[in-house]
Amino acid sequence: MNRNESTKKKITGKELSSQDEVNIKLDTLVELLVSKGILSRREFERMSTMRLHEISKARAFEDLDEEI
Repeated sequence: MNRNESTKKKITGKELSSQDEVNIKLDTLVELLVSKGILSRREFERMSTMRLHEISKARAFEDLDEEI
């Protein structure tokens, strides 16, 4: 195999969106941290859910404020 062949990227699947890539990388990071005992999955899920709720609520209030 010559040098050009080894540097070519072989595409074997469908191209992922940027959002998909970020989600997959984040999931992989969480899995790694859980497997190393650095992160509690239950605590992470609880805190993530809380944060998503807070942000969603804040954005809803912003939208209402703009309408007024």
